[in-house]
Amino acid sequence: MGKPYQQYFNALPCYLTVQDRDFRIIDANDRFRGDFGDWEGRLCYQVYKHRSEKCEVCPVERVFHDGQSHRSEELVRARDGREVCVLVDATPIRGEDGRIESVIEMSTDVTHIKRLSDQLKRSQNRLRLLFDEVPCYISIQDRELNIVEANRLSQETFGSCLGRKCYEAYRKRTEECVPCAVQQTFEDGRTHSHEEVLTDLEGQSRHVLVTTSAIRSPDGDIDGVMEMAADITTLRELQSQLSSLGMLVGSISHGLKGLLNGLAGGMYLVNSGLRKEDRPRMLKGWEMVKRNVAQVKSMVSDILYYAKDREVLREPLSPTGAARDACDLVQSRAADLEIELVREFDEDVGKLDADPQALRSLLVNLIENSLDACRLDRKKPSHRVTVEVRGTGRSILFSISDNGIGMDEETREKAFSLFFSSKGLSGTGLGLFIANKIVRAHDGRIEMTSEPGVGTQFHVRLPRTAPEGANADADTMSAKSSQPRS
Repeated sequence: MGKPYQQYFNALPCYLTVQDRDFRIIDANDRFRGDFGDWEGRLCYQVYKHRSEKCEVCPVERVFHDGQSHRSEELVRARDGREVCVLVDATPIRGEDGRIESVIEMSTDVTHIKRLSDQLKRSQNRLRLLFDEVPCYISIQDRELNIVEANRLSQETFGSCLGRKCYEAYRKRTEECVPCAVQQTFEDGRTHSHEEVLTDLEGQSRHVLVTTSAIRSPDGDIDGVMEMAADITTLRELQSQLSSLGMLVGSISHGLKGLLNGLAGGMYLVNSGLRKEDRPRMLKGWEMVKRNVAQVKSMVSDILYYAKDREVLREPLSPTGAARDACDLVQSRAADLEIELVREFDEDVGKLDADPQALRSLLVNLIENSLDACRLDRKKPSHRVTVEVRGTGRSILFSISDNGIGMDEETREKAFSLFFSSKGLSGTGLGLFIANKIVRAHDGRIEMTSEPGVGTQFHVRLPRTAPEGANADADTMSAKSSQPRS
């Protein structure tokens, strides 16, 4: 090797060796000698790896085999015991006849880079582990609301989310949510929080507290938005136990007032009959007292019914009788609101195995919801609520329809959610939630259709008899609630 080239050979900031077909080092630069010691007459794997046999995968051997340059990453050991990670490039040296006479091997020390790469990889793995193991639903969305990243819990709960619109994956809807916290964060860069109801893979509702946060580029531009949703479904279910009693008292207050008036009238007849010694008048008054006391007792039982969880106590009853009782309880309120309450009952519908107290409360809640929808509608000259009872071979269908204000898609999605009310301060947000809970406890289903400005229809279908094993399972009114099954 000429002197100028030898000078360049030694000056390169890497380890350079020239090897023959037996992997014997026939030349090396000063840097190689400094870190690995004398090399004359020694084999490369003896010097680099301190081993007695050639490496299983050797770039020099591959060069001799196919005449092409080859690259590999190797871990070698310097003479002071240090492990050095090197990036190896092996290139053929050809004679005048074109045959490969030797191979020049250039090994660049990338130990520091490798260490930084390993640290980066470990950091990424830790961040990914943290991202996946956080006990809430996390997704990252772009400006078109496409989900570009989602943690493990999100994908287990809502299915494969990547590439889908957030409202499709989380809400099972075809239109963007209004308002949208992610869009708000894109617009102002601020954190936004609100409560939402999502639908999981099984069609169950998930009450979540959503927080959004901007993800910025080094230039400060918003590249995406992180949406974190904490599941508060259990909290909402616990809160329902504290509020159900108040809901029940409110739903029967009008009926209770009428019963107390009837009780007072019966007492008047009894007292006046005693004074006048009019036995028929006294007996008539006493019958009124007994009838109204029995109904008051039933209403008080309703309050105790919701004060604690208990089994659904099914018994054979008349569906039309239950619907008639519910209509009687709200008739006076409908009259006060000047709303026509229409009853369309199939008297030959047969029997239904159900909890009478729960069924009455279910129907009262739905009817009163329809009355409120009519009360809030100022555009129509008259309003009507229709209660229907129909029967099939295996089920009973209760339908309650109104021509009130109706609901938009956003309201329909949240209608059966705990504490959601479209009536402002006048609503408790409990009626439809409890109605849905009662339906599910009876192994039935509830469906709702509604259109803004037109009205709303509720259809409740209950099986005539309890499914086999229902009593053994001790189906309770605390059964997990969700949106109605379709």
